[in-house]
Amino acid sequence: MIFPAIDLMDGGCVRLLKGDFAQRTNYPADPISTAKDFADAGAQWLHVVDLDGAKNQMAAQSELILKMTQAAALKVQTGGGLRHIDQIKNLLDGGVERVVIGSLAVKDEALVKSWMDALGSEKIVLAIDVFMDIDATPRPATHGWTQTSSRSLWHVIDTYQDVGLQTILVTDIAKDGGLQGANIDLYTQIMTRYPDLDLISSGGVGSLADVRALKAINPAGIIIGKALYENKFTLEDAISC
Repeated sequence: MIFPAIDLMDGGCVRLLKGDFAQRTNYPADPISTAKDFADAGAQWLHVVDLDGAKNQMAAQSELILKMTQAAALKVQTGGGLRHIDQIKNLLDGGVERVVIGSLAVKDEALVKSWMDALGSEKIVLAIDVFMDIDATPRPATHGWTQTSSRSLWHVIDTYQDVGLQTILVTDIAKDGGLQGANIDLYTQIMTRYPDLDLISSGGVGSLADVRALKAINPAGIIIGKALYENKFTLEDAISC
């Protein structure tokens, strides 16, 4: 399943390189129109990130995200700056299919688990951004990717097994925004270790060859962002290849 991505800042579509707000590219695309275009191209899901919320740890684009959700015939998953269950309920009540929880899933497991218990584990995707350390162990990054956890990705995932974790979204930070290919080895490891989890891959897709390489290992989802905005290929081609 291809998940086209829309990253929002100041009400517009942007992309960052490796999560660096200083390396931001603005695109002349209206978010609502872009969501509709993705639906027309055959997408079933849309991945939306509130980068203002992620930067300031306070959801800022919820109103726009709900307008996008209601305007386009797509299932929407969204995250960025969600810190309170009321914020999550507002999005879910407005039609968002599920929310994406990032660094908080590493920093405050008890809180995120309580949300999963209250709302249903199927409504929350854990988004874990990782650096590969010198022994090739993936370690989660937090605080805008400026800090790396001493724990491994495996430890974090294991922590959520007792609350019915269903879906994880993993980004190799070194690949994000680079258009140089995804970390196939990492995603293969995850799927081997956790065959019952739905894995959504993120980061690095720059060509249809990259899409085919990911489809060959058959994750539950493949997020594509910058490559679509840079016209490396069309969404229709990514879906059909």
